[in-house]
Amino acid sequence: MPLTEFQADLARLLATNRTPESYLAGGAAINLEPNTLRYSNDLDFFNDSVERTSTTYAHDVNLLELHGYTVTLRISQPGYLSAQVSKADQSTRIDWAHDSAWRFLPTLSHDRYGYLLHPIDLAINKVLALAGRDEPRDFLDTLCVHDTILSLGALCWAGAGKDPGFSPHSLLELLKRRGKYHQSDFDRLRLAATVSLTELKTRWLVALASAERFINSRPMNEIGCLYYSLSGKCFVTPSPEDRPEDLALHYGKPGGVLPQVGDVPGPSLD
Repeated sequence: MPLTEFQADLARLLATNRTPESYLAGGAAINLEPNTLRYSNDLDFFNDSVERTSTTYAHDVNLLELHGYTVTLRISQPGYLSAQVSKADQSTRIDWAHDSAWRFLPTLSHDRYGYLLHPIDLAINKVLALAGRDEPRDFLDTLCVHDTILSLGALCWAGAGKDPGFSPHSLLELLKRRGKYHQSDFDRLRLAATVSLTELKTRWLVALASAERFINSRPMNEIGCLYYSLSGKCFVTPSPEDRPEDLALHYGKPGGVLPQVGDVPGPSLD
């Protein structure tokens, strides 16, 4: 989702307060560039602790007010604050939330927006979100990450590591219940282009079918991992034809970790 000019200005201003433990995430971070489809209603800043969430909120509000923005607090509870931020006739919502520090990869430094959750972790979070709630915006974003970041099957496989209450199969079964939308559901979203229900449905069924084939092809003792190609130096959706010696199993941990190639850390993957 391309950011609006107002949102981009806010994100650039607040970049100075971003750290590896306080970073831009959510839908706005998934589709950050202007060639993407959906505009977000808000900016989401995730933080690795409840205490940091409150501290970061205070620092961000101070910076916003110093630059002439009006900040109206909407919701305040431990680990979550939401405010409407406005200036002149423009406004957007900003959410500050506590999220688990457990992830597959470290956060990424960004030249405009400070720190971002890694695209792989953003994609896994989005699949878990769609499994838990039937929202058209999550459906569009999931198709986006399937096409541009990593396949739906590989994301379900890794998602069971992020949320061990799921198996890849149970995640997939929940996702099969999604995708039953009407045109009016998408008309309510702010999109950069119109969408075709027929095309979306076709893409979704293809993604589900390929995900099921992938999940059924993998050994159960590898559930919860990502697959890193040593030759391609990227995360992949392996096929039965791929050489096992070219694949490194990559698991998450608090703070995330770069892929390991022998005893040498892998590339930054940015």
